[in-house]
Amino acid sequence: QVQLVESGGGLVQAGGSLRLSCAASVRTFSSYVMGWFRQAPGKEREFVAAITWSGGSTYYADSVKGRFTISRDNAKNTVYLQMNSLKPEDTAVYYCAADEFPNYYTDFEYDYWGQGTQVTVSS
Repeated sequence: QVQLVESGGGLVQAGGSLRLSCAASVRTFSSYVMGWFRQAPGKEREFVAAITWSGGSTYYADSVKGRFTISRDNAKNTVYLQMNSLKPEDTAVYYCAADEFPNYYTDFEYDYWGQGTQVTVSS
């Protein structure tokens, strides 16, 4: 069983930055691919970024490429999402997710989810 707890959300002006963290309670954190997804009001949940087990590979949605960076610290059982140059359209609840062998881009491939953290970007 994997428990995930996100933190770091908040209200920021357009052009600003936030760093989200997701702490995992699991014995073998490095066995899991970690992903970030988001869901805006009235929209479906969408893929944001993913990082492989040792952090050797990362994947991003086109909408965030060049602005967001996913990273992980396996010694701290934590995955991060650094979000720069934020836009109002980035406003959403952000979720981290974990799975041993997911299709990186597909939410239903991930077995474990956090409760989400709200990110609001004002114009």
